[in-house]
Amino acid sequence: MHGPLDFNHRDKPNTFADVVNTRIDDALTKANGEREPRSYLGGSRLGESCSRKLQYEFLKAPRDPGEEFSGKTLRIFAVGHIFEDLAVDWLLKAGYDLRTRNRDGDQFGFSVANGRVRGHIDGVIVAGPETLAVPALWECKSANAKNWRDIVKRGVTVSKPVYAAQIALYQAYLGLTENPAVFTAINKDTCELWHELVPFNGALAQACSDKAVRILQACDANEWLPRVSADPDHFECAWCPWKQRCWA
Repeated sequence: MHGPLDFNHRDKPNTFADVVNTRIDDALTKANGEREPRSYLGGSRLGESCSRKLQYEFLKAPRDPGEEFSGKTLRIFAVGHIFEDLAVDWLLKAGYDLRTRNRDGDQFGFSVANGRVRGHIDGVIVAGPETLAVPALWECKSANAKNWRDIVKRGVTVSKPVYAAQIALYQAYLGLTENPAVFTAINKDTCELWHELVPFNGALAQACSDKAVRILQACDANEWLPRVSADPDHFECAWCPWKQRCWA
């Protein structure tokens, strides 16, 4: 038996905010779609646990329908860059000699495997007011309050293995292995700051480098590396933007 009909139901009209936000997000997604996609494996991604996912990224495989970057996600990325710029300014004002660009105005970075693996670092601290061992790689991330508190509680290596892998790989390829890296985390909700010394992990750097080689070799051979899980409902698979493609 059907319930009573609701003759009073009406779709809510778009508010002024809805109209403006739709225009903003449409412009952001359009601009992002016009960007030239990466033609290399990013060093910041090699800590990702699923090698097949990195293959999809490297091969520029289209994401599943509806899994493209949304306007909101692109705004979150943009805010992260702004926080990083603020952190640079704050550290400079605090007396740290932090270099983020080379003499040509480009980011410091590395390129190996004929340019098929690349990375760009946030900066290098070359002097400071404390007894900080320099030169030291500097990496900065912003996070919501929950993730930021977890980084503070457990440390970046345990809390965010992808970040730890990025730090180790960058230290190795930039020759900044003698001194611990400085990792800065910004709480996007409260603007609290966390700074952590991260000693060089040579084994982790080597593992990431070896993973890059395996991924490139597999892509060249038209072979798919194993998934991170044999269960499509595994949490990493469930949230993967290539889930349909991978498990079809």
